[in-house]
Amino acid sequence: MKPKTMLISDIKNLRLERHWSQEQLAEMSGLSVRTIQRIEKGGNAGLESVKALASVFEVNLSANTQTNPNSLSEVDTSYTDSLKGLYKFIALAVFSLILPLVLSINDSSFWPVFLWMLLGWVVLILVYALNAFNLFGKIGSKKESANPMD
Repeated sequence: MKPKTMLISDIKNLRLERHWSQEQLAEMSGLSVRTIQRIEKGGNAGLESVKALASVFEVNLSANTQTNPNSLSEVDTSYTDSLKGLYKFIALAVFSLILPLVLSINDSSFWPVFLWMLLGWVVLILVYALNAFNLFGKIGSKKESANPMD
């Protein structure tokens, strides 16, 4: 019989199927409760943590690391790419505000133009950052839980 495969995002479901608390899972896996909470909330999981959880749930780890769309390397790459994109966007904003700032310093009638441009860039950067790090999805799909530890 082929063992089941596990996705990192399935850990909470596997734990709840077995009616285990986070404390029980932490004790069985040798991990801290805080690590279990972080992994269940979608945080980074080290290879040793994933191995420990895979052995507790008796699932196949090798299939998990090959087929998991949320594997650690892909998540790290996605985060790094999002961060690079945000830095490039901020650099573009700074460079595009240099000329209006110089004009505003030389002629005070340009200050309203500069301030409106600055406000526009701040709003655009905030929206870009929220979208790049998928904070819109997290805000929209957050469900209230009766037990805050789950």
